[in-house]
Amino acid sequence: MRIVYGVVGEGMGHATRSRVVLEHLLSRGHAIRVVVSGRAFKFLSERFRDHPNIEITEIRGLHLRYDGNAVEVGRSLLSNLGRAPANLVENIRVWRDLVKDDFDAQVVISDFESWAFFYGLNHFLPVISIDNMQILNRCSHPPEVTRDPEFQLAKAAVKAKLPHAHHYIVTTFFYPPVRKDRTTLVPPILRPEIRAAVREPGEHVLVYQTASANTDLIPMLRTLPYQFRLYGMGREGTEGNVTLRAFSEAGFVDDLRTARAVVAGGGFSLMGESVHLRVPMFSVPVAGQYEQELNARWLAELGYGGWAKAFERDELAAFLAQVPALTAYEPQDDSLLHATLDRLLLAL
Repeated sequence: MRIVYGVVGEGMGHATRSRVVLEHLLSRGHAIRVVVSGRAFKFLSERFRDHPNIEITEIRGLHLRYDGNAVEVGRSLLSNLGRAPANLVENIRVWRDLVKDDFDAQVVISDFESWAFFYGLNHFLPVISIDNMQILNRCSHPPEVTRDPEFQLAKAAVKAKLPHAHHYIVTTFFYPPVRKDRTTLVPPILRPEIRAAVREPGEHVLVYQTASANTDLIPMLRTLPYQFRLYGMGREGTEGNVTLRAFSEAGFVDDLRTARAVVAGGGFSLMGESVHLRVPMFSVPVAGQYEQELNARWLAELGYGGWAKAFERDELAAFLAQVPALTAYEPQDDSLLHATLDRLLLAL
């Protein structure tokens, strides 16, 4: 089939997940045009540059600004509004180019990306959603979660993102009851490097930060009696017991599989990788992103780690002093994802 595939570029989790799905689709002989924004464009372009059946095109997407471990809503809004005219012109150009080259798409797949969704809507194409966010809208959650106004706002935003898709494939490590049809829950979609990794617990703690503006983090870590390997700060070096790492896929995977524990936000991708490798995780969700808090709540509820609303030394110290053992989690492969996606495409 001829597929338009959209990947949102805010954060790299969508890109690494989409890489796995794209590799499966290519192995089935499908022709794919990918539209992607942000850092994900470079990642996917390099990954698929030698494959003849896929073309990667950059579009302009939204981006977030941070203050510490919180999203700065005002600055994010102003920044996106300032770029909106130029972004719109560029995205219209990509739209026209895709129409002009007679690709004649038959289906759209979107990893929480709106450009591809609207392309499918405009051309009366079925849209298949593959992401982790739709779990807010398409599953039932405990009353202590659903009565939270922040949950209701997040749920409404997710519901509005890709409404009335042909089917929703939701990747997850927790399984609340599905409340809507055309919904399939699948295990975490993991890159091959994670599946090939062998767990060998060491003494260091892996710390990953999405927001390099979190200037309070390193001084706090230096007060704790552990060796930390910190990614995401945008620089390298050593500050006491904290080693700042530049991103390297092989290095990161090795640090993850051998970590005593992981300290990170509430993003689903790293959380799913940690759970799969049975590495305990302490999650501090980015303030203003309730989906991350939901992930963190389930992480703690299932005994796979702990969480807190903010980086507090005493809570982190208590967790690292007695990290849980993740013996209850049974790692799973992508067979359900592949079977579901193949079935959906075959039926179109």
